Amino acid sequence: MTIDEAMRRARQVKILIFDVDGVLTDGSLFYGDDGQEYKAFNSRDGHGIKMLRAAGVETGIITGRTSNVVMHRAKNLGIARIFQGADDKLHVYERLLAETGLKPEETAYMGDDVVDLPVLNRCGLAITVPDAATGVAERAHYVTQAHAGRGAAREACELIMRAQGTWAAQMALYDR
Repeated sequence: MTIDEAMRRARQVKILIFDVDGVLTDGSLFYGDDGQEYKAFNSRDGHGIKMLRAAGVETGIITGRTSNVVMHRAKNLGIARIFQGADDKLHVYERLLAETGLKPEETAYMGDDVVDLPVLNRCGLAITVPDAATGVAERAHYVTQAHAGRGAAREACELIMRAQGTWAAQMALYDR
């Protein structure tokens, strides 16, 4: 897939949906002695998500795991569409389409593992990370240069803003 094709697809995106582990985080899972789960999120990824939302593109999360920390992070970023414990991500994605009236070509999904393939194969803009599971990168429209939990989500947000012509306006808010 060429960058031109990815940019063409990105122009139509109205919502960017993220997987969590291996996309918004580096995929590591940390557990305390009390069983509490901990995750490390990247602050620049988070600000990219906020900028994308300010530019008029909605964001969401579909993840197979269930974690309180994901709810806290999503709330902090203003992500309202959060689906945890999604054993069948495609079913959740199809439900999201039905609820919003969006067409697949108006959606982008960022995932890294084989469980994400059904949604990556269906959405308008499929995005993954460089160290995605075998077979995932070959099906993506765009593979980030940055790694998961290390700026990959920010890169995806910037790609969409650049394609839609909103990047400069977002940057102007800070470039004074």
